[in-house]
Amino acid sequence: MKPLLQEIRRSPLLWLLVFVPVVFVTAKLKPEAHTVLFVLSVLAIVPLAALLSHATESVAAKTGDAAGGLLNATLGNLTELVIALTALRAGQIMLVKASIAGAIVTNTLFMLGASFLLGGLKHHVQEFNRVSARMQAGLLFLATVALLIPSAMITVDSAPAFTQTLSAGLAVLLMVAYALGMLFSLKTHRELFASAKHGDDGEPPWPIGLALATLAGVTVLVALVSEVFVESVQKAAEEFGMTPAFVGFIVVSLVGGAAEMSSAFSGARKNRLDLSVGIALGSASQIALFVAPALILLSYFIAPTPMDLQFWPGAVVMVIIATLTAVLVTNSGRSAWFVGVLILMVYVIFAMTLYLMPPRAMA
Repeated sequence: MKPLLQEIRRSPLLWLLVFVPVVFVTAKLKPEAHTVLFVLSVLAIVPLAALLSHATESVAAKTGDAAGGLLNATLGNLTELVIALTALRAGQIMLVKASIAGAIVTNTLFMLGASFLLGGLKHHVQEFNRVSARMQAGLLFLATVALLIPSAMITVDSAPAFTQTLSAGLAVLLMVAYALGMLFSLKTHRELFASAKHGDDGEPPWPIGLALATLAGVTVLVALVSEVFVESVQKAAEEFGMTPAFVGFIVVSLVGGAAEMSSAFSGARKNRLDLSVGIALGSASQIALFVAPALILLSYFIAPTPMDLQFWPGAVVMVIIATLTAVLVTNSGRSAWFVGVLILMVYVIFAMTLYLMPPRAMA
C-alpha cells in the first residue's frame, strides 16, 4: 500500500478521493438532492479515473508490450465505458449516444488542441511522429465512417429493423478492425507506434499485486459512483440550464477523460508531443472501435431496448469535422501554440451550440 499512499500524497488531483465516501453518504441521506449529487459524483469520478490510469500503466509495464498494449486499449476508456453502461441499463440511450460522439469530439479537439497550446507556450515549435499520427488519424476516420453510416442511410421509409441489424453488423466489423489494429500496432509494425504508446516518465511502476487490486477496487467504485451520476444528471442538467446533448457531449466526456488529459498535457509540456498525440487520437479511435461496438452488442442484454448507431444530424456533423480536423493538423508533423488555439476554437463553437440548443433539436 505504500506506493499507493505516496502517489495520493504527492498528487493534488487524488486528494479529491475524499469525495467518494461523501457521494455515497449524500446519496443515502439526501437522494433527492440531484444537483449536489451531480457535482459530488463529478468530483469523485475524476480522481478515480486518474487512479485507474496509473494502475493500468503499472500492470502494462509488468505484462510486456503485447499484453500491456491490449490492456491499455481495453481499459484506457474504462471510465467512459462504465458511465455509458450505467446509462444504458437505465434506458438513457440518448445520453449514451451523446457520450460516444462527445468522447470522440472531446479527445480529438479539446485534448489535442490543449496539448498543442500548452506545449507550444513552453516550446517555440514542436515536432511529432508524422507517420504514427497519420495512421492514428486514418484509423479514427475509418471508425467514424462506420459509426455514422446508419445515420446517413436513414430515410423516411427505413424500418427500425434495418437500423438495428445494420448497427449490430457494423459493431462486429468494428470489433474485427479493433483486433486487426492491435495486431498491426503491437506485432507487425510496432515500431511505428512505439513513440506514441511508450512515453515512460521514469517513475517505477507499482507492484503487480497492488496494481491489480487497485484496478478491481477502483472499477467497482467507478461503477457505483457512475450510477449516482446517471441518476442525478438529468435533474441537475435542468437546474443548471444544460441540455442533454451538452451533458453527454461535454460534461461526461471531460469527466471520463480527465486522467488521459492530465497525461497528455503533461507530455506536451515536457516536449513529448508524440505521447500527447498518441493519447488523444488513440483514445478517440478506441471509443469508436471498441467502446461503441461493445455498447451496441451489450444493449441487447442489459438495456430496455437495443441501441443503434443512428445519431442526430448535429452529432454527425461535429464528429466528421473533428475527424477531418485531426487529419489536417497532424499532416505536417509539426505544431505551435496557435494551432492549438484554432482547434480549441472549433471545440468551443460546438460546446456553445450544444449549450444553447433546444432539447428537441436532438431528435
